[in-house]
Parts: sequence; C-alpha cells; structure tokens
Amino acid sequence: MPPLPTTSAEDVTDQPLREQFEAFVDEHREALRRCLDGLTEEQARRSLVPSRTTLLGLVKHAVFVEKVWFDEAITCRSRAEIGIPATPDESFILDENDTIATIQRAHREACEASRRATSSLTLDETVHGNRRGPLPLRWVYLHVLRELAQHCGHADILREQIVNP
Repeated sequence: MPPLPTTSAEDVTDQPLREQFEAFVDEHREALRRCLDGLTEEQARRSLVPSRTTLLGLVKHAVFVEKVWFDEAITCRSRAEIGIPATPDESFILDENDTIATIQRAHREACEASRRATSSLTLDETVHGNRRGPLPLRWVYLHVLRELAQHCGHADILREQIVNP
C-alpha cells in the first residue's frame, strides 16, 4: 500500500489550489495519526476528559470523518452501507479489537481511499451525499481541514497530559 504523498504545505505555495488543499489536509492527517506513535495501548485509550475523547478514539473518529466526507458525500452511499456509525459521537467508541496498529492502518487506508475518490473531481464539482445538501468539493476540503486541525489540537493537549503528567 503506497504511503500518502509527503509534499509539505511549504512546497506548494505556488502550486494550483487543489495541490495546496491536499498538502494541508495530508499534513494534518499524518499529524493526527502520529499522535499515537510511541504510546502504550493503555496510554492511547486513557480517558482524561468527561467525553469519549481519547487519543485512540480521536484517530478512530478521523477514519469516520474520511468516510463521511469522501465516501458518503461523494458516492451518496448511506453510513450503514459504508459500515460506519450513524453519529459522530459513536465514532469515538473503542472496542476490544481496536489497537494503535489497527486504528492507524484503518486511518491510512481511509485517507488513501479519500484521495482515490477525489482524484477525478475538480474543486468546483458538487458532491450530493452529505446531509447538508449539495456542496462544492472545495468546501469539503476546507471543512475536513478545519476538523483535522481541531482534532490535532485536542491530540496535542491529551498527549502532553499523558506523556508529561
């Protein structure tokens, strides 16, 4: 399975907007996935806030995000057909088979599928499978970037509390 492109945001300052969006989104995808590196399974599952948010749960939720925005929104398949939870809150729930390795692999695979799903689309194309109604692909990229950035911030804080209590 090929890794995601390693182009950094600094490398695309004079590239077309599509390449800029993809570089920024890919950097945040990778940063979120790496928040689990070097942790024990217990640390990755440690709950430090009243919500279901854990580091492992954040990356599992990011798999859900990829599938909502780059499968459901593009293909118009239902969440049940895709095999993802019905709500964002449910996507944080960990089961006994969830490990750092399985969740990181699922996230990597979801990101690769997202790139394939958008490869033939332009930023101006409209996707029709989201509950908000028709949306331009450029809005989807911006929304995903915003969500990933928020979750990277959450992960930074949780990881700091776990690694440097």
